[in-house]
Amino acid sequence: MDIPPSPTVFEIGALRAVELGIGDLPALQRFFEANPAYFLAVTGQPPRPDEAQQEFHDRPSAGMPYTSQVMLGFLDAAGELAGIASICSDLFAPRVWHIGLFVVATSLHGSGTAASIYDALEGWMKGQGAQWIRLGAVIGNVRAERFWHKVGYTEVRQRSGIEMGTQLNTLRVMVKPLAGGEIATYLDLVTRDRP
Repeated sequence: MDIPPSPTVFEIGALRAVELGIGDLPALQRFFEANPAYFLAVTGQPPRPDEAQQEFHDRPSAGMPYTSQVMLGFLDAAGELAGIASICSDLFAPRVWHIGLFVVATSLHGSGTAASIYDALEGWMKGQGAQWIRLGAVIGNVRAERFWHKVGYTEVRQRSGIEMGTQLNTLRVMVKPLAGGEIATYLDLVTRDRP
């Protein structure tokens, strides 16, 4: 078992979500190394030797207000990571949450597990007060672009020249309203995301 017993944040069928802590970094690093597809797609290289530490401690830049950040691990019955998500609450404005990283084990791709995890994650965020969720999808990471569109996200703008590893990427900034809001209302809250 990789991750020691931790309180369950929410459940997804046979999986359970837990908050990862500093002591979980070795297990997180092993997960990244065993599932390099995301990193190869967006950085052009496998995970760095300190990828877990870098991702765990990554925070929004100065001038980007937020309330809290958490990294969740999605554990199977054996306590092994099946996926992870890095979540930031109240980014730029109250009730605007941000998914910084969402990775599901490559062996589970195409099984519907990612959609099940995402649905439970969205429900949890909404239950915590989120009214909007935003994220950045790298153009060219076709699997991710299709996934985010399928689960209801809308592109509001693109940001180009984003250095990630050995690549210079363009991001689709995508948003999903959770409380029946309009994209125009969101853009009034987060003017940075206006086209």
